[in-house]
Amino acid sequence: MSARSAARWPALGGLTQPTLQRRSVAFVLLAFFLVWAVLLGYMYHQNQRAVALEPHLEKFGDALGEALEDIADPAGAAAALQATERWTNVRRRQIGRLPGQLQFQLLDAQGRSLYASPGMKAMPPDMAAVASVDVDGQPHHAYQRTRERWTVRVLAPVRTAEAFLVYNSRFIVEYLLLAMPFVLVPVWLSVRNGLRPLQQLADAIARRKAGDLSPVGFAPRHQELKPLVGALDALLDRLRREVERERVFVQDAAHEIRTPLAVITAQAHAMANAPAVPERRQAHKLLNLAIARASHLSQQLLLLATLDDTRPAGARRIDVAQAVRELLAQAAPAAMARDIELSLDAPDSLWLPVDEPALESIVLNLVDNAVRYGRGGGSVAVTLQGDEERLSVHVRDDGPGIPAAEQPQVFERFHRGASGQDVPGSGLGLAIVRQAATRMGGHASVTGGLGGRGVGFLVSVPVPGFVAR
Repeated sequence: MSARSAARWPALGGLTQPTLQRRSVAFVLLAFFLVWAVLLGYMYHQNQRAVALEPHLEKFGDALGEALEDIADPAGAAAALQATERWTNVRRRQIGRLPGQLQFQLLDAQGRSLYASPGMKAMPPDMAAVASVDVDGQPHHAYQRTRERWTVRVLAPVRTAEAFLVYNSRFIVEYLLLAMPFVLVPVWLSVRNGLRPLQQLADAIARRKAGDLSPVGFAPRHQELKPLVGALDALLDRLRREVERERVFVQDAAHEIRTPLAVITAQAHAMANAPAVPERRQAHKLLNLAIARASHLSQQLLLLATLDDTRPAGARRIDVAQAVRELLAQAAPAAMARDIELSLDAPDSLWLPVDEPALESIVLNLVDNAVRYGRGGGSVAVTLQGDEERLSVHVRDDGPGIPAAEQPQVFERFHRGASGQDVPGSGLGLAIVRQAATRMGGHASVTGGLGGRGVGFLVSVPVPGFVAR
């Protein structure tokens, strides 16, 4: 639809949009249709039973025969039967839904016909009291019974299933149309009034200022809206905490990166103004250290920002044991520089689907932390275990460890314990580990170290594609 057409028909879009009111009315109309169909089916079933048994014709014929037995005069009996025929067929025409006309015949004791309706067909003399016969290709029910004086025969046309359904479908529709307004109007009013509190809630949210993450402040009277308001308040609370956490993170990041930048500026100035070569070399060395620290910090910040994306990367089936061995090979030079023994306890191969970037972040940061803060000449042990359900990486050292009071904060961003202040670092390694574990659907925890010393970190994540039974 063009812009000109949309402007010419502004209400067309609203008419085509689904609404709860229209859906409720549609379901009520569907209910009316189902009621119509069920009633019609029930009436058809009952009619088929009645047609099959036809007790009314037998009762009518018996009553007519008994009444004629009291008339001894053949002419009088014939006249009575003719009057009965006229009255019965007039009544059938007045009712309107009954097919055709009844046909009668009166015979005396010798089998002579005293009266017969025009078009009355002959019947077999040995016919049962009530039987089904075809007359000119049309189904009829026939009645015949012989008494002391007279034999009475009645031929009644049978209404076809099509005629029955056509008549009764219209008959039922009339009553349903009469009842429909008394049902639709209350339903429509009920839905409209029921949705009014929801519209009020939407208006209250629409009036809020941008950045307002305070509770909704809407007290619904209806029980059905309380879970919705509670869920909105919980969502706003989580967003508020997340925004506050990000604000603190930005402040801490700015503070942390300010230090190496200041050192870079100072040492660049020192290099430019140093009077002697040794002083320039010292300034150049410190400048390179500051640049390395700033580069490491920026890389850690970018990695943490990448892992903060809650959308997990696609898992790829790899040999996790071989991947961990390759990652430890990257950390080996740093461990050798501190004379630290780096060991791995893992299966020869472990093929599992994993998020490779997240796994790499976990292993490198845990091993880097253990080597950086561990004891010179000590040991760092890495244990890898996994099956079709879970994968775990356990890194332990025998260094100074972490006091129990500090352990709950070790995974916070920029947290550096008192024992690690003299070691270069950004305080983001364990935060990256926790975020990577969360992205993989697992968790990270603090454990004991090696030989009763040091500290350990255990990361356990579920294997993608595993469904618990």
